[in-house]
Amino acid sequence: MSTRIPLAEDFVNGDVSFWYRSLGIPTAGEPLGGDRDADVAIVGAGYTGLWTAYYLKKASPALRVVVLEKEFAGYGASGRNGGWLVGELAGTPERYARTHGTEAAKRLQRVMFEAIDEVIAVAEDENIDADIVKGGVTTVATNAAQDRRLRELLAHERHWGWTEDDVRLLDAAERESRLRVEGTVSAIWSPHCARIQPAKLVRGLARTVRELGVEIFERTPVTEIAPHEARTPYGTVRAGYVIRATEGFTAELKQYHRTWLPMNSSMIVTEPLGDLWDAIGWEGNELLGDMAHYYMYAQRTADGRIAFGGRGKPYLYGSRVDERGHTHEWTIEALWELLTGMFPAVRDSAVAHAWSGVLGVPRDWCATVHVDQATGIGWAGGYTGHGVTTTNLAGRTVRDLILGEDTELTALPWVDRKVRGWEVEPLRWIGVHAMYDLYRRADARENAGLGRTSVLARVADSITGR
Repeated sequence: MSTRIPLAEDFVNGDVSFWYRSLGIPTAGEPLGGDRDADVAIVGAGYTGLWTAYYLKKASPALRVVVLEKEFAGYGASGRNGGWLVGELAGTPERYARTHGTEAAKRLQRVMFEAIDEVIAVAEDENIDADIVKGGVTTVATNAAQDRRLRELLAHERHWGWTEDDVRLLDAAERESRLRVEGTVSAIWSPHCARIQPAKLVRGLARTVRELGVEIFERTPVTEIAPHEARTPYGTVRAGYVIRATEGFTAELKQYHRTWLPMNSSMIVTEPLGDLWDAIGWEGNELLGDMAHYYMYAQRTADGRIAFGGRGKPYLYGSRVDERGHTHEWTIEALWELLTGMFPAVRDSAVAHAWSGVLGVPRDWCATVHVDQATGIGWAGGYTGHGVTTTNLAGRTVRDLILGEDTELTALPWVDRKVRGWEVEPLRWIGVHAMYDLYRRADARENAGLGRTSVLARVADSITGR
């Protein structure tokens, strides 16, 4: 490891995530023991699968629900993410409005806001302690170009119905009182976000659904999904409905290899900062993001660390996934430099853990929910990094679709959204890497004060249709 990065004595790279390290990595349970029948088979025991199982059993306790998981419940993005329970949409409201109209897109956004409180309420009702604090989210601009984008974003949100109660510009005094980010030019704050410890949430959900009578078979990879069947090396589950809830690991199913692209996201976490917090602030525990093209995301953890993430090596050729979460040295270095640039006091600390995970990215960057009543095959996902909240909405929507109920949720514009596959290799590898290379170049120019980079950013957006 580079000598430019101070590492804690017990530094760990990979090994799932710091969130699990702090709890203890669970031992995977028993695999499927042969063929069986069920009413609903769910492939994947992350947030999507567990929320779906939870709401199905709550609505209809007699349903036989089986969850099949390749590793252990919460092994993927659900146990590795940045801990943002945020109300942002995957994709843009314009894209949802294109098929369902403006009011439907606005309604989807409002339902997303409500989903934050739904997650918090369920955690309270089911005694899931996930270090939840609803402190909102602050987004900062640290140069002139970012400031222009921040104000354009604020105007865009106003156009789509966000009021002053949903998002507002902070004056200099309030920015300083909340958290002190070096070089901040402007900032906005929204109440629609809560901090969580993601592994605690997913582990609590797994416990809860088991108590409701859901069977979770771990160490059971699903190799093929067919009408009314989920096939594994240990037997086939025959069910009225088979729900794919595999998100960033979807490409490992041959039949869905180009459905969602597995995009890498990486994180580091510091040692506990102790007295260093005096120079930083951050007493409200809000989440922190910025207006860079190659953006970051961060939280103040319950034990007084900064967990800091961003895009590292964004995509591995052939939609491969580094399952253990090992993070490249240059990514750790880049995250550390960005973190200490925003908070110079952190240079007196060290990196305690680095890890990576994958999120599912659709070709149009918009999430979808679908259940085919004829084949019984359904899915939810493509959250593009907004899954902590969106999975809850997905679970409730899949429940209503399976139960055949026409509700406000089944009428939302992400239901039955058409999914376009990604290009074959090497086109998708070239496209994704070109996009992020252009974003990095745009950010570098902006940080150097070299003026607008809108052309670079527009080219990057156009490459993959973002």
